Amino acid sequence: MPRSGFKRILLKLSGEALMGSGQYGIDPAETARIAGEVKSAHDAGYELCLVVGGGNIFRGLAAAAKGFDRGSADYMGMLATVMNALAVQNALENIGIETRVQSAIPMPSVCEPYIRRRAERHIEKGRVVIFAAGTGNPFFTTDTGAALRAAEMNCDALFKGTSVDGVYDADPKLVPTAKRYETLSFSKVLADNLKVMDASAVSMCRDNDIPIVVFNIREAGTLAAVLNGEGTSTIVTNEDMANG
Repeated sequence: MPRSGFKRILLKLSGEALMGSGQYGIDPAETARIAGEVKSAHDAGYELCLVVGGGNIFRGLAAAAKGFDRGSADYMGMLATVMNALAVQNALENIGIETRVQSAIPMPSVCEPYIRRRAERHIEKGRVVIFAAGTGNPFFTTDTGAALRAAEMNCDALFKGTSVDGVYDADPKLVPTAKRYETLSFSKVLADNLKVMDASAVSMCRDNDIPIVVFNIREAGTLAAVLNGEGTSTIVTNEDMANG
């Protein structure tokens, strides 16, 4: 499906995307490769903002399941997203893309606080803005933070870069016969509990009519291909646009 109608994109990356072949932390080479993907889209004229998860460093929900206080664990996860945002900023600026990090948890010695109008101005000037620390509140995921920022920035779509090439009716890594959807409706995603994003994020995108495009960020050139209407992905939209 052509994506030519999209101008301003929020790209949501999992923290795991920065690990490369490792089991933990940040792989500089993989982070640089992803920065190159973002640069290609930026050079093609798209306005871009990013949200990066923190699961490669610390996952609040998993820690809470092992006895951590959930609020404290979530704040630790938010701090992990700031570390990842700074890593992606460094990789982007190394290849000539002017970038700003804005954190929902103020830390002025490290990055800008999140201010919506300032973020909009950065994007208008051609800068890539990376939103860190989720919504700034515990009990919300970075998926929900991404959906919120996409709505606030008036984005035309939310692109979610994952390790699979779309949304399936079962885990394709476990079920070889799993079916990939080309298009889906938000209602079907919620009713069937499909693992696109968490329900709060999906509902927010549905209510603000922001399509979600799921694609494999681990394959070189995929972001540019999907933006050009090529490559493989799944798009989630409201019912009048989807056949799912």
